[in-house]
Amino acid sequence: MTRIRTILVANRGEIACRIMRTAKAMGYRTAAVYSDADTDALHVRTADVATRIGPAEARASYLDASAILKAARRLDAQAVHPGYGFLSENAEFAHACHDAGLIFIGPPASAIAAMGNKAAAKRRMIEAGVPCVPGFEADGADDARLLKEAQRIGFPIMVKAAAGGGGRGMRLVYDAHALPAALATARSEALNAFGSDELILEKALISARHVEVQVLADQHGHCIHLGERDCSVQRRHQKVIEEAPSPAVDADLRARMGAAAVAAAKAVGYSNAGTVEFLLDGDRKFYFLEMNTRLQVEHPVTEMVTRLDLVEWQIRIAEGERLPLAQADVPLNGHAIEVRLYAEDPAHGFLPQSGEIVAWQPPDGLGVRVDHGLVPQQAVTPYYDPMLAKIIAHGETREVARRRLVAALERTHVQGLATNRSFLIDCLEHAAFAAGAAATSFIEEHFASIARERIDEETLALAAVLMFEESARGLGHDPAQAWSSSGPIAWPIRLIDARRDETACNVTVTVDAPHRYTVRHGQVHRAIERLGDDRGNGFLRWRWQGRENGAQVVFAHGALHLQRAGQDFVFRDATYAPPTASAQATGGELRAPMNGRIVAVLAEVGDRVEKGQRIVVLEAMKMQHEIVASIAGTLEAVAVRTGDQVATRQVLAEINKLS
Repeated sequence: MTRIRTILVANRGEIACRIMRTAKAMGYRTAAVYSDADTDALHVRTADVATRIGPAEARASYLDASAILKAARRLDAQAVHPGYGFLSENAEFAHACHDAGLIFIGPPASAIAAMGNKAAAKRRMIEAGVPCVPGFEADGADDARLLKEAQRIGFPIMVKAAAGGGGRGMRLVYDAHALPAALATARSEALNAFGSDELILEKALISARHVEVQVLADQHGHCIHLGERDCSVQRRHQKVIEEAPSPAVDADLRARMGAAAVAAAKAVGYSNAGTVEFLLDGDRKFYFLEMNTRLQVEHPVTEMVTRLDLVEWQIRIAEGERLPLAQADVPLNGHAIEVRLYAEDPAHGFLPQSGEIVAWQPPDGLGVRVDHGLVPQQAVTPYYDPMLAKIIAHGETREVARRRLVAALERTHVQGLATNRSFLIDCLEHAAFAAGAAATSFIEEHFASIARERIDEETLALAAVLMFEESARGLGHDPAQAWSSSGPIAWPIRLIDARRDETACNVTVTVDAPHRYTVRHGQVHRAIERLGDDRGNGFLRWRWQGRENGAQVVFAHGALHLQRAGQDFVFRDATYAPPTASAQATGGELRAPMNGRIVAVLAEVGDRVEKGQRIVVLEAMKMQHEIVASIAGTLEAVAVRTGDQVATRQVLAEINKLS
């Protein structure tokens, strides 16, 4: 077998950095590839050698198998680790690596192909005796056949892309009326994500748990499982919180699910690391969903409870080593919980965000691990998945792990664009999650309406004082001298809540003494005192009503980014700016919610459209977003065509309201 000296990581971001960490510790050289959007990314800086593979679009870079293979030759790599996503579950790529004399650090191409199509994989699992969710998985079924089969199965129905996962090409449908549109969008999304628009149907188990089993198999026929992970907390069918072990699984159920997972792996001649996913219902019955033939995003929780490095074992297995562990030797120590930190706006349907990270400081502490690929001033582009980092906590018990993770999130400083940090804290502190009772319906049931961070009087006063001081410095004045022995001077400040794009309020700041202020908001007067700050890391302290508090503060691009008490705020000073109307779309204007690419224009100028009708489909961060008519009327203008790149807030179409 070829001796590995250099491992090329055919991926980006946090997973590329994480793989390189283990590879370097094992004594291997590491090689990175990058697109034009990632020229100065952390994974490029981390690698020993690197090379460009194409433009920002994933199709022309990280999904270009020929470019990856050329890069491997250019960088003198003997092995390729695909990470997850991109080409990690592409059987043709795995086969091409083998043909090029490269070791593919993953399963055989035949196993990837066997599990890569959900329809074929499900049929194979049924033959192997693995219990499966009732559904319909015939090859090449058209919409008419799918509509008929959905009626037979019964609603609610889950529509799934046959060729991939990760929430792409997946739609939950509650009735027959909504099914045609769901099929159309699922096909389009699946085609763009996986190159195939084939769909399958499954009976939707609404209140089930999503439980998956990690397997390891060597090339000599030995296969074991490493226990289960509970991944039930999801939004848009994508995982948000994962933990090991599952609160719903005891030793007996673990043994039965583990045996089924091992049987599934052996049925396709599997080797290397893989994950078999199940749905677990309230009667403790489990059903096969799919097998992910790669490393999972949530693998750290398994590593923390087993104390095994899965990437290390992926490499060792790829080099032909035998697994030394018997099933009875697999340790399970304590509990671990992971959250995915996303650039997204939970209060607006978890809409992905793009922009610049102006400050980043990951947490540390006992039992805390952070996997990331971030640096300050890094651009988060619309070309890739919006996940920024994974934050994981381990403890002797589930409750210790949960508390440590909440505290770690409160110490996580990420500023510059909206994230789900506060939402993750809310989820972890919810009574149902704390009790271990969260099923796949958890977010829908408990967070159907997600409120934005509330701007309390203390936050408002602090923002006003900081804006006043920054403005004074900008004019060359010392804020501490902006007071008079003959009497206090009140300075008006007009604050704009930049994240919500609307006026927050008008306040006045009075300098009582150096670093001591009175802030008036309406009829409310409050004293606030600056206690100093550490400009090196942006941490500031102040005294408010006898209590000392702290916050992370960054001024960037004319905005104040303020993070305190687990919440995030962005303010702008509009004291000398003319009042502006809200930037929210009014009347019949349809605007892009974020940067992205137009993948479909579904109406023409002059068409009569109804409120809620789909007009444009925008693809960004690997997901498709439907732009619908805000009013009923006549389509007056369409400003984009299929294939156009658009910017946030760009006008896409205009509708004349019916009189």
